[in-house]
Amino acid sequence: MYGGDEVSAIVLDLGSHTCKAGYAGEDAPKTVFPSVVGSIDQLGIDDAVKFEKDSESILESKNSVRPSDSDKSKAKRKLYVGSQALGYRRDHMEVLSPLKDGIVVDWDIVDSIWDHAFRERLLIEPTEHPMLLAEPSSNTLQQRERTAELMFEKYKVPALFLAKNAVLTSFASGRATSLVIDSGGGSTMVVPVHDGYVLQKGVTSSTIGGEFLSECMLKSLESKGVIIKPRYSFKRKEVRPGEFQTVDLDFPNTTESYKLYSQRVIAGDIKESVCRAPDTPYDESAYANIPTTAYELPDGQTIEIGADRFKIPDILFNPSLVQTIPGMEGFANSASSNRGLPQMVIESINKCDVDIRRELFSSILLSGGTASMQQLKERLEKDLLEESPQAARVKVLASGNATERRFSVWIGGSILASLGSFQQMWFSKAEFEEHGSSYIQRKCP
Repeated sequence: MYGGDEVSAIVLDLGSHTCKAGYAGEDAPKTVFPSVVGSIDQLGIDDAVKFEKDSESILESKNSVRPSDSDKSKAKRKLYVGSQALGYRRDHMEVLSPLKDGIVVDWDIVDSIWDHAFRERLLIEPTEHPMLLAEPSSNTLQQRERTAELMFEKYKVPALFLAKNAVLTSFASGRATSLVIDSGGGSTMVVPVHDGYVLQKGVTSSTIGGEFLSECMLKSLESKGVIIKPRYSFKRKEVRPGEFQTVDLDFPNTTESYKLYSQRVIAGDIKESVCRAPDTPYDESAYANIPTTAYELPDGQTIEIGADRFKIPDILFNPSLVQTIPGMEGFANSASSNRGLPQMVIESINKCDVDIRRELFSSILLSGGTASMQQLKERLEKDLLEESPQAARVKVLASGNATERRFSVWIGGSILASLGSFQQMWFSKAEFEEHGSSYIQRKCP
C-alpha cells in the first residue's frame, strides 16, 4: 500500500497522436504535445567508433562494464520533443513515432517524451509524485514490466498504477460497464468493459484512425491540383499595406518524413475544420453538387472543399472508399480488410456473454480525437439501429464537449487517481523492490 495522498498524483496518457499529462483531480490535462519526436543522427560512423573507444577507456579506468546499445544509440541521435521543437525545421531531422499499433517499439523515445512532460512541461520532480499511466487494452506483460522498470529505476517514482484506456473512458462517464469506441490518431478500437475490467475476447480493432484520414485528405487534395506547402517552405512579404506576396524558400536537406509531418498537420486541421460524417452512406452522384466550404491555407491561398468533406469521414463506416482516392491505392488492401464502425461494434458485442449484451448496446461510449467529428454520434446510432437485433435498445453516448471527448482517457485517470478508496491500489516502490516488475500483473490486472 502507498500512503502518499498529500501530494497529487500525475496522470500520463501517451496516445498515438498526442501525449497528455497533468495532475489528478483536475478536469483537463495541464499539457498536450505531439507523441512523435524529431531525430537527428549526431555521429557518423567514424565518430561512433571514436565514442566507443572513449567510452571504453573511461569505463576501463573505472573497472566498469562496456556501454550498452541504448547508450550508444542515445549518443548517436539527438531527439527533439514537443510542438515547439518540432515546429522548427532542421536539416536531416527525421520524424519518428515510438508506437506501432499502440504498442511501444522505441523505449528511448518514450523515455524522452516522459522526461519532457515532467521536466519541461509540468516542472515537477518525478520522485515526489505517484504516476497513473494509461495503457492500450492490448498491452503485453513485457511492455508493462518495462514501463514499471523505467518508472521505478530511472524516475524513482514512489508508486505506479497502469490502467486500461477503455476502463478510464468508462469511469470518466461514470459507468463501470460500457462498450468503448476509442478512435484516436493511429487506430480505432472497440472495447467492452464489464464491472471495470476489459473483456479481452470482445476487443476489435481497425487501423483507420485520424492520421489515416488526414493522409486521405492530403492525397485527395493533391489529386485535384492543390499543393499544400509546409509552413517552413515559404515566407510572406508585405508588398503594399494589407497585401502579401508568398516567396518560396528552398531547403534541400529537409527529410521526407518532416515534410510529410508538416503537411499532415495542415491536412489534419482542414479535416477537423470542414469534415462531418454524412447522414447516409456516401454516394458519389448524390454529393456531386454539394455546396463547397472555403479554407485558407497558411500560404494565403483559399481552397474550396466539396464532396471530400463527407467522403473522408465516411471511410470510418465504409473502409473500401479508400480505393476511390487517388494515391491511396497502396493502402487499399489493408484498409478494405478493416470493418466499418457499426460492424466492429456488433462483432464485439456478439463475442461477449449473452446476459451483458443488452447493457453494452445501451451504453456505447465515443472517445478519442477522431470521435469528436461532427455528426459521427448521430450517424453511428442510425446505422446501429438498422443492423442490431430488434430487442436491443441502442444508445450512443458522447460528451457534448469536444475537449471531454478528446481527453476522456486522461479525465478518467484524473478521477480515479484522486479517489480516496483508490489510494491502497498503488503499486509502491517497496513492492517493486521486494517482488520485481512482474508483480505489476497482480497489482494492475
